[in-house]
Amino acid sequence: MAARPFIPYPDKRLKTALPPVEAVTDEVRAIWDDMVETMDAMPGYGLAAPQIGVMMQLAVVDCSNERGRAVRMANPRVLHASAQPREHEEASPNLPTMSAVISRPRAVTVTFMNAQGEHEERDFVGLWATSVQHQIDHLNGKMYFDHLKPVKRQMFLKKAKKLGVIK
Repeated sequence: MAARPFIPYPDKRLKTALPPVEAVTDEVRAIWDDMVETMDAMPGYGLAAPQIGVMMQLAVVDCSNERGRAVRMANPRVLHASAQPREHEEASPNLPTMSAVISRPRAVTVTFMNAQGEHEERDFVGLWATSVQHQIDHLNGKMYFDHLKPVKRQMFLKKAKKLGVIK
């Protein structure tokens, strides 16, 4: 296992929707292991494969206090979302030092292929739900700030350029 470097925004890989993973293989499990190590080194609550330049629909999420409870997901997608929103300040190692408050559903039911290659449905609430949705966005070529209204998004990106975060 090894922590991997993050690709910087606006790399086109961060804006690319990915095709589904066909099967969970030893290669996929090794990538997940690297992703968990990378996520824990940040430290962060989740990581999607394209953030480290791996163009596969893979994500890991661990919002536990004690860590070591990462959920490994291939091809995750939201089946159901609560009507009740939850606001949370989100960020990404692909755009360091920047963050924005984003409103997302407070709870979601997600389907995905797990580490055994089986299809699983799981409910996520609170920070877990926010992180899962954030990672699914990455797999669909979206960044968290894409949820901002156009004027706020322009101001956000202008600030990132002024700070030298975006080259």
